[in-house]
Parts: sequence; structure tokens; C-alpha cells
Amino acid sequence: MSFVFLLSLALQIACAVHVVRSGRPLYWIWLILIGSYLAVLVYVVIAVIPDLRHNPGGRRVASKAMNVIDPQRRRRELMQQLELSNTVDNRRRLAGECLQQGDYANAQELYQELLTGMYATDPDFMLGLAQAQAGNERYADARRTLDALMNANPNYKSSEGHLLYARCLEELGETEAALEEYRVLADSYPGEEGRFRYGRLLGRNQRLDEARNVLQGQLKRAKLMPGYYRRKERTWLKAAQLELSRLGQP
Repeated sequence: MSFVFLLSLALQIACAVHVVRSGRPLYWIWLILIGSYLAVLVYVVIAVIPDLRHNPGGRRVASKAMNVIDPQRRRRELMQQLELSNTVDNRRRLAGECLQQGDYANAQELYQELLTGMYATDPDFMLGLAQAQAGNERYADARRTLDALMNANPNYKSSEGHLLYARCLEELGETEAALEEYRVLADSYPGEEGRFRYGRLLGRNQRLDEARNVLQGQLKRAKLMPGYYRRKERTWLKAAQLELSRLGQP
């Protein structure tokens, strides 16, 4: 069978399934089977695209697809919103988007502009600033920002902030303090990054048996977790396996 025929068949089956699931008249199936590519195109325009626009799940899928095709689209939209209305919320959303895209310089500038007046010690904005500073490899500045955050907001809790603080200590060469923070995160951080960073830093400081125990325990624990969790944490679990291989056998 040719590729063109198989592709046509796959598209026809997908559209036929959509006809049944969406409750549309079954004559659409005959039209799709008879009309091949042309009928598929017509059906997608008339039925599939409108359904995607009105279905929350479909909108999410479409949005993700658009972000892959045009990763700057949301940023442009947020910049336009900020130009129309220079509000704290619009500036916050743009700062978060810059941070997510790795534009740490602009994210830092935006968070610094937010940290004024009644928001001068806002913990979320201070954490965003620290993340941007760390992204720019300004770890000493990030640590000072996190210290100021904790002093101004002693009841504020953030696992991401705690992990960032430990990373700053590691980058600044304060190994024992970093290990202590990672030790706590190994049990409290909602994911595998804390455990991995703890094991890796132990290994880097020639505490090889402890490093192996942490990393082996991490992988054993992950096997008991649901599949969706292992998929979500795949990056850190793979990193743990590679680190164990690097450490070698005792």
C-alpha cells in the first residue's frame, strides 16, 4: 500500500470516529469515505475546528499546538495587553512568561518594577525576581533576594523557593549548607529534582556510598509510583540513572 493511501485511510477513520463521538448524522461517514481528502478537509473545517474552539480540552490542545508553532505568540499578546492597560496583573503575567521562556533579563526588570509600593515585599514577586537572577547566574543576588523574602514573609512556604535557595548555596560553594537543604528537600520536595540534586552533590564531594544510597532509593521509590508520575519526572529519573552509572559500583 502507498503512503498516500494509508494517510487518507487514517484521516478518514479519525474523522469517522469524530462523527460518532460528536453525535453528528452518520451520512457524514459515507461522504468522508467516498470523498477522501476533499471530504476530510471539508469535515475538518465544518465540524472539527468549531468543536475545538468550543471545547475546553480542544482549546488546550490547540493552544499547545500554536505555542509549538509560534512560541512568541503568548508573549506578544501579553505585551499588547500591558500596552493597553499597565496593571500589576498584566505586568506579573508578562514577567512570568519571560521567566518561562528563559528571557531572564527582561523577567528580572519586570519583577523589579513590580516590587514597589504596597508590593515591595510581595513573596511571589520576590521569588520570581530570585528565579530570574539565578537564571542570569547571579546566585549571590538571588540568595540575598530569598533571604529578604524570608525575613519579610516568615510564614511564606514554597518548595520551588527552597530548592532555589539550595541551588544558590551549591553554586556559591557553601557545600555543607547546600547538602543540609537538599537533605530536607529529598523528603519534602514534590518531585524527584530535590532527591537527584542531593545525591549528585554527595557524589561530587566523594561521599559515594551515601550518594548511591540516595539515588538507588530514588529509583526504587519511583517504581512504586503511578505511571503518570514517572512520566512527569522522567528527566530527573533518567539523570539519577546516569549519575549512578558515573559513580560506578562500590
